[in-house]
Amino acid sequence: MQNDFISIADILSGKYTDKIVKTRGWVYRTRSSGKIVFATIRDASGIIQIIVEKEKIKDDEFKAAKKALVESSIIIKGKVKKDTRAPGGFEIGVTEFQAIHLAEKFPITRDQSEEFLRENRHLWLRSKKLTSILKVRSTVTGAIHKFFRDRGYFEFTPPILTPSPCEGGATLFEVKYFDKKTYLTQSWQLYAEAAVFALEKVYDVSPTFRAERSKTSRHLTEFWMAEMEVAWLGYREVSEIGKEEIKFIISQVLEHNRPELESLGTNIKKFENMLDKPWPTITYTEALDILSKKSGIDIPWGKDLRTVEEDELMKHFDTPVVVIQYPKSIMAFYKPLEDSATAPGPVAKCFDMLATEGYGEIIGGSERDTDIKSLTESLKKEGEDISNYEWYLDLRRYGSVVHSGYGVGVERLVSWICNLDNIKDSIPFPRTLTRFEP
Repeated sequence: MQNDFISIADILSGKYTDKIVKTRGWVYRTRSSGKIVFATIRDASGIIQIIVEKEKIKDDEFKAAKKALVESSIIIKGKVKKDTRAPGGFEIGVTEFQAIHLAEKFPITRDQSEEFLRENRHLWLRSKKLTSILKVRSTVTGAIHKFFRDRGYFEFTPPILTPSPCEGGATLFEVKYFDKKTYLTQSWQLYAEAAVFALEKVYDVSPTFRAERSKTSRHLTEFWMAEMEVAWLGYREVSEIGKEEIKFIISQVLEHNRPELESLGTNIKKFENMLDKPWPTITYTEALDILSKKSGIDIPWGKDLRTVEEDELMKHFDTPVVVIQYPKSIMAFYKPLEDSATAPGPVAKCFDMLATEGYGEIIGGSERDTDIKSLTESLKKEGEDISNYEWYLDLRRYGSVVHSGYGVGVERLVSWICNLDNIKDSIPFPRTLTRFEP
């Protein structure tokens, strides 16, 4: 057979009905009955049914078709027929069958535990569910790059090994660095702040590490952050950019991944409706008021919102919501104070974006403190060695301007869009408190 192969997606489009095609892929399902083999095969683009009849094919090829278990790699030639009973509405009557590799009995079958599937993640990636998720994820990250590049941002790549924390020392992964120690990055932010004084508008999509001892369905120890930093803008302006970015990502997924969303059970209409609505911004104080009056949950001012409280808050909205002005006392050292006439205590120039339906925070961002004195006091209060941050304080000594940024949790965003129960399915090989393999 020559190399002019037709993808399964093209065959399912109907362009090759009643025509002879050659295609290739892997056996997805198979069963045989005497002189006929019924199978479905998959490639990266889709799944199609094939029929192999003994009298229409060479004997050795029919024997190979009967031996071809699930995940055997094959090349076939045959006539495309329309059949509404078949997956995708088409099937191929095979006239040539070539087994490239006859697989052993595939270890993954129906109704196996999540733990077993994660132990065999290298094989489970081939499932329709994970294939669909990974296609959506690819669109999401591609949309992030397009969004920022089209707006004049430069991609800036930060170091993964860092000498000091950005989000608190309790969640740092320590790494031996020759005869010294360093840490895996918690965020690109400190380095991005250096970059904005050169490039003004920067973004990146890169891995991030947090040593959180959590076993929930929302936490990973290694995940990807899509971060941005921009000079001359305050945090409120940047939060509006965040709304535009998430809307753009959703529109790209709706354009390119409808079949995947449908197979994953995503409510597509819900996302379509979101694009036509304004996404509200409320203060932390207003959020507490909503929880008290509408949900009967009273939270002391100054306490951070837990997952359960964020979920309850979002029951009152049908779009994502930006929450601003969290208490300064629970914020990272680099988030500056903001005057507020309505808050009962000091607040920071910061924001979170919360997704609907219990998917929690998908964006976290802030303005960055430009005052050396307040930064130094905050770092000392957190027990940090100021000498580790002298280079960071230098950024305030030479031409400092207002600047802000935020980070999008890629896995949380993918989980929300794909209607996933567990964030572990939003990344190819999840890393958690109890798992760092395969």
